[in-house]
Amino acid sequence: MRVYGFTLVIIILIIILAVLASCVKIVPQAQALVVERLGAFLETWSVGVHIKLPFLDRVAKRVNLKEQVADFPPQPVITKDNVTMRIDTVVFFQITDPKLYAYGVENPIMAIENLTATTLRNIIGDLELDQTLTSRETINAKMRETLDIATDPWGIKVNRVELKNIMPPAAIQDAMEKQMKAERERREAILRAEGEKKSTVLVAEGKKESAILDAEAEKQAAILRAEAEKEKRIREAEGQAEATLKIQQANADGIRMIKDAGADRAVLVIKSLEAFKAAADGKATKIIIPSEIQGLAGLVSSITELPKE
Repeated sequence: MRVYGFTLVIIILIIILAVLASCVKIVPQAQALVVERLGAFLETWSVGVHIKLPFLDRVAKRVNLKEQVADFPPQPVITKDNVTMRIDTVVFFQITDPKLYAYGVENPIMAIENLTATTLRNIIGDLELDQTLTSRETINAKMRETLDIATDPWGIKVNRVELKNIMPPAAIQDAMEKQMKAERERREAILRAEGEKKSTVLVAEGKKESAILDAEAEKQAAILRAEAEKEKRIREAEGQAEATLKIQQANADGIRMIKDAGADRAVLVIKSLEAFKAAADGKATKIIIPSEIQGLAGLVSSITELPKE
């Protein structure tokens, strides 16, 4: 009997310890606990150690406060120009109020998915196909703003919305690929034509530059040839003048020597004529002789013509 009583006490103590242990709650980082007392909301427990009353308090919901990602499957949408396509979205959200999250909506993730689909259809319905394909940033911003306002009563903040894939029909994709191919070919033809044009211009400029350089070189050569010819003529004239001067100087010296030797006037005239003849060198066609020498030459010739006695 004592053994039975002792065992019963131990069991009761174990139950009491288990109940007390279950009343101690440790909330980790980035989490929150929604606590109810007798079925009514009591408070929200944040990070730390908390104790609840046994049998009266209970943890209604454990909430993750980290930023979460919801990747929703593709949704069929129709554009303004009646093109049906499929678009899948990714929503980044964070729970800011655990109480509203626990009591605001039955299934928050499903509610966000449905809200995202309807918002996407409304936005795409006002856009044409080309605008849809080129306005991702605009669509993302409009969806984030709309979802953020709609999810505020649920204690959820939508941080970012991204269009993951835009999948138009196969016929539209083929037409777009053909259009892109034609556009690439057009750009390639334009680039090739521009390259050929630039090459032609460069060749023409090169030829022009070469012609200018050739003309400049020919001009410089002509100038050098003219200067060389001028220098040559100047030197020849100076040489002839110097030779004539030396010949005349030599004749003058010879006449002076003859005069000093006592030669008469006729001899001087003859020597002068011989000097002019030597100066002409047989090349001059006309020689101008001073009148004094001409007179003397006539006198000499008259004397030589007189008959000898």
